[in-house]
Amino acid sequence: MTECPPDLITRRLLLRIPVLQDAPDIARLAGDPEISGNTLEIPYPYDHRIAHEWIAEVSEGVKAGTEMIFAVIGRNTGELYGVIGLMEITREHSRAKLGYWIGRPYWNQGYATEAVCAVLDYGFRVLGLNRIYAFYLTRNPASGRVLDKCSIRHEGVLRQHVRKEGTFQDIAVHGILKYEYLSPG
Repeated sequence: MTECPPDLITRRLLLRIPVLQDAPDIARLAGDPEISGNTLEIPYPYDHRIAHEWIAEVSEGVKAGTEMIFAVIGRNTGELYGVIGLMEITREHSRAKLGYWIGRPYWNQGYATEAVCAVLDYGFRVLGLNRIYAFYLTRNPASGRVLDKCSIRHEGVLRQHVRKEGTFQDIAVHGILKYEYLSPG
């Protein structure tokens, strides 16, 4: 069992564990068809019930040490902008999958990049992971640009790897190793 992750603070953001009070904002933002359409695992429609269930699942994953999930909150506004986290944490292989989404009203403001960089630091320095990787639908190149800005390398494309909205989709794979993060260049 693992303790709850600490709050992570960046220049503009507070990253903290999601709480039930976040459910209305999560449902509103994740309920946007653009969010579902650009992510691998967010269903559409997405309502308050799904948000409540997801928050309960997150709590269990955090307790088990298999997830470290954070609500992305504006430090000055207190508004929820999205969610980010490390999932499928495996101690045996010292790796985790990075996933995130930012609500459409907050796109193109650098919040995803700021949050990703903070979670990378937490994963490598605090959790002691060796590898952090991410998948995204190739039809969502903005997600790839966020990963590139945080020096997470493009490793390849898995062709028709997932079925989304009844169609097989390609996903891109990005990854970064601890030594690359701690000694970039």
